[in-house]
Amino acid sequence: MSIARQRIRRTAARVLPVSPLGEVLLMQARDPARPDDWHWVSIGGAVEPGESVEEGALRELREETGIVVSPFALSPPVHVGSQDFSWAGADYTNHSTFFAIALDRDAEIVLDGLEGLEIGNVTGAAWWFPDDLADDGSAASPDLPEIMRRAVETVKGAA
Repeated sequence: MSIARQRIRRTAARVLPVSPLGEVLLMQARDPARPDDWHWVSIGGAVEPGESVEEGALRELREETGIVVSPFALSPPVHVGSQDFSWAGADYTNHSTFFAIALDRDAEIVLDGLEGLEIGNVTGAAWWFPDDLADDGSAASPDLPEIMRRAVETVKGAA
């Protein structure tokens, strides 16, 4: 009889930067436990104790891309939902809040703030149109292109 692993539940904050063309900045990543499984993920991660989801979103954006924006740059949430996933041999359920921001396509992306397990497993960033990502099939979750569409609509509606 096998014993099921305990699922770790956590609150997460995610950011979808949107270019003037309607592209969304995503990160190329893999689970260290599955080194051949590369996919595209939104910027973000776990909210730390004492942080609001907005503060966590801004911190994750800074850590994962080097981009610093004002808290006023964040949209209201464009999506809130839960997702199960595995990372480095542990099972998680993220309760994620997604925010959008407007960002120039030529913003400099630096990976200097990655956490230990992210180094070598988050390797770059690219701008994606939601439909192109859906057609490519390399999104980390099947609902990511639809969440990206909401972010684009939110940013373009605010412009």
